[in-house]
Amino acid sequence: MDSLTSEIAEIRSSYVRDRLAFVPGERMVRIVQALGATDEDLDRLVTVSDALESDPTLPFRKTRTGRFGFDPGAMEVRRLEFQPFMLSTEDDFVRHDAGQVRVFDEIRDDLQLNTALQALFVFKYMVFDGMAVEHRPKLDYDSDRWVCTLLNVRTTTTRDLIGEPALEGVHSDGVDHTMTTYLGSTNMTEDSAVTFLHEMDEVNGVRWHETDPDLVRARAQHRDFLDTCLIVDHELKHSVSTLHAADPDRPATRDLLAFLTRRPVGGGHHSYEFDSPAPHSTLPMTVALSTLDESTRTAG
Repeated sequence: MDSLTSEIAEIRSSYVRDRLAFVPGERMVRIVQALGATDEDLDRLVTVSDALESDPTLPFRKTRTGRFGFDPGAMEVRRLEFQPFMLSTEDDFVRHDAGQVRVFDEIRDDLQLNTALQALFVFKYMVFDGMAVEHRPKLDYDSDRWVCTLLNVRTTTTRDLIGEPALEGVHSDGVDHTMTTYLGSTNMTEDSAVTFLHEMDEVNGVRWHETDPDLVRARAQHRDFLDTCLIVDHELKHSVSTLHAADPDRPATRDLLAFLTRRPVGGGHHSYEFDSPAPHSTLPMTVALSTLDESTRTAG
């Protein structure tokens, strides 16, 4: 456990310093195995996106979502009841469906009971726990709890449909900590789906290839199973390039998990009525959390 703690402390230190971190998949596999992921569940994670349903606003995407709550008092993460989802221009999110209430199909037990997915929750909490970040308006920073919206997304490109992992261009996710974890792809070109990290001065909604190169802080590409990127969401914006098919006669797909984590919303926030802390009545899930030892934690 000492080696695991040291490894996660090193990632946390990088995240605190740079406000972003990219963890290669090979390293993430070792970490989640040490946190309890089984080989069988890692294999299941590769194909879990096959069961996704259609997205309410994007024809090239299939999506399921679920809400999870980090409770430091009880030292556990638990599944929260279903709520609609909304991102608005106040969240640095500019798209045709910004401000629209979206209703997604729910994440099921095939994902939430997967020990690899549960280990990813624990890993993320160990990285951001106790870290100071720039506050977003109308979030409740007096609360010690966190709300995490998990999105399981498959983006598809065909001859008739161009898949955009981030159709909205430069954006933020309206949260404090964004984490994206790659599950796999089919028929994807080597130059597809590159993530760009932008300074906050970049204009919201600008396409990835039209941005100011002087405002690009970093770039990363999810190519290997469990490649994971963490972003302090109110201190860096991001964009993602288009998904292209290597063989244009076959569909290209890209599967991802996105963990969007923030403090509970306060009064006046556009999602105030969609932020229930109640546990899910029919899809319960509870997992014990861990923290880094205080002596190894880097101050945020």
